[in-house]
Amino acid sequence: MSTTQLLSGVRIIESSLLGPGLISTFFSDLGADVIKVEPPQGDYIRQMTWPIIDGVSLLHLHTHRGKRSIALNLKTDDGLNIYKDLVSSADAVVEAMRPGTLEKLGLGFDVLREINPKIVFCTLSGYGSSGPYQNMPSHGIAYDTWAGLINPVVDEEGFTRIPRDMPNVGINVGPMLGAFALLAGITRARETGNGCQMELAQSDAAAYMDWYRIETWKAYERSETVVTGNPADDYERRPPGLAGMWEGVRYQIYESNDGHILFMASEQAFWKNFCEGIGRPELFEKWPGSKYADHAKGNRELHLELKEIFKQKSTDEWLKFSEEENTPIAPVYNAKTAPNDPQFQHRLPFYSVDDLGVEQLPLPVKIIGEEQPIPTKAPEVGEHTEQVLTEILEYDKNRISDLRENGAFG
Repeated sequence: MSTTQLLSGVRIIESSLLGPGLISTFFSDLGADVIKVEPPQGDYIRQMTWPIIDGVSLLHLHTHRGKRSIALNLKTDDGLNIYKDLVSSADAVVEAMRPGTLEKLGLGFDVLREINPKIVFCTLSGYGSSGPYQNMPSHGIAYDTWAGLINPVVDEEGFTRIPRDMPNVGINVGPMLGAFALLAGITRARETGNGCQMELAQSDAAAYMDWYRIETWKAYERSETVVTGNPADDYERRPPGLAGMWEGVRYQIYESNDGHILFMASEQAFWKNFCEGIGRPELFEKWPGSKYADHAKGNRELHLELKEIFKQKSTDEWLKFSEEENTPIAPVYNAKTAPNDPQFQHRLPFYSVDDLGVEQLPLPVKIIGEEQPIPTKAPEVGEHTEQVLTEILEYDKNRISDLRENGAFG
């Protein structure tokens, strides 16, 4: 069994503020050496949002697991020189904050590539490095509202509110796409000897992940003689994306006798398997539907039949039925109940409180035949300063002591 992690030997210098630091977590989870360079007062991510575990936020404990922290005062010449020394042997620099922050400190891409021509410089920010919004302050939900992913709700008193349950798309997908692009940049740099500068916006990522609806609306701007609906709907245009599922019947959420399930028999073969499996072949004979993409849209009579049928079994019984009869049925959970599912527990076993300070989900990547080590707990501010300077830069104790006295570490 291999003991070398996939990204062993890759080193990332991370300058981040709050959640965008997640871009480097994908690297640390796979064995890269990620060094988070913090100001002496630290990244205030440790106090942001909830829950707070033993005085430290879950946001920090997850985002910075597996990383090392070095505290530097980048307003001093010594601090700047240490940063440059770290860059000299690194693969990439991550600027996960407002664009241009490092450049204002004298650590922009042009300066750093003179030190290390292979360096890949990646900026991940809210609205990106260009456009009319580039200098606007923002937080995570903004990228989803900007991208059209969230509809405001109105409470019983007439106040407009953020919805209670919603995914945070931009703040999670932005770092994920950034990690993908960063790894591509590192791969090319190692082959050619030439680094590059790249930038991504969390708002762009939120919109990109909703490409199906956005591109459908654009397609619907064209003539109905050119852009139609599906043949199963007599070519009638449905609302974009999943909005068109509201009137679905063979693809719909139903109540079981102890919860809810999602029924997905949009292919004729699956629909036939379902009808035969429940001993109701007459349902298929009456409504055989089209071969593909047929949701029996608006069929109220069938909808009522299925409503009563699904109430007769538990969610677990329907899942067993799904496998036995080869027809797609899935459980419907929320963020609290999903981890109780046996498939979830098998695929995503939590890291323990003892390991990381709070139960955390692992990176969902499995290397066949290899067991991935548990990441180290997210660091305290500057926890690894001396370790990094000694191991990577080979500074001796006297030099480190002098740097401390001169205020390089704050």
